[in-house]
Amino acid sequence: MPNYHHLRHAFAALGVAPGQVVLVHCSLSAIGRVHGGAPAVVAALRDLLGPGGTLVVPTGTPANSDTSSCYRALVAGMSAEEVARHRAAMPAYDPATTPTALMGRIPEHVRQLPGARRSAHPHTSFAAVGPHAAAVIDGHARDCLLGERSPLGRLYDAGALVLLLGVGYDRCTAFHLAEYRFRDDPPRRSYRGVVDDGRGREWCEFEDVDLDAGDFAALGAAFERACRVRRGPVGDATARLFPLRTAVDFAVAWLTANR
Repeated sequence: MPNYHHLRHAFAALGVAPGQVVLVHCSLSAIGRVHGGAPAVVAALRDLLGPGGTLVVPTGTPANSDTSSCYRALVAGMSAEEVARHRAAMPAYDPATTPTALMGRIPEHVRQLPGARRSAHPHTSFAAVGPHAAAVIDGHARDCLLGERSPLGRLYDAGALVLLLGVGYDRCTAFHLAEYRFRDDPPRRSYRGVVDDGRGREWCEFEDVDLDAGDFAALGAAFERACRVRRGPVGDATARLFPLRTAVDFAVAWLTANR
């Protein structure tokens, strides 16, 4: 069973080092049983990054939106009255208290750390801890889920790294930034969610790019063949570490040619 010391050694061998800004997508279950659980994984990463490094995780909340696949699955089979009651009970997104959904235990642990900051987007928030947290997190525009005015745009500019820990490229949100860039007029759709902008609980609606991760596994395979990706074991999982900017630039070219 890996512990903090095993994890720290594995992350160091992979290339995690002091001062980096690292966006982590992870599956704790893929690592296997870890002595100390999610806190041990996060502690190992933060100690390697040191006081000058910043750890970033996705902390999305699709369940508070009635335009998400998560919501559709929740209400499937409900009567109209049951759907109405469910919608009335959906709490407004609060960056400080709303739990992550479908993101795993590691992002949930990071968002609750002392000093962590979380973006205000009601669907696709990110949390970060470290000296660059505010620069990455603040100003996440509501009508920009994962584009230029989201933390992904700031991570691109910051020269961040992406760590895929026990997950595949289908979970690589950096590729979504390329969806905003690879053509001038990408398909768009409406999104809705429950928010509180100081007026109490209410529904908001906005329009943004129609995101599609359906070909990200193929995109990731092509990226790994063409570009340098550091790979290594972390417990039972395979981890990959690579520059976010390299991944996005490759994805722009690949999507232009293949989508």
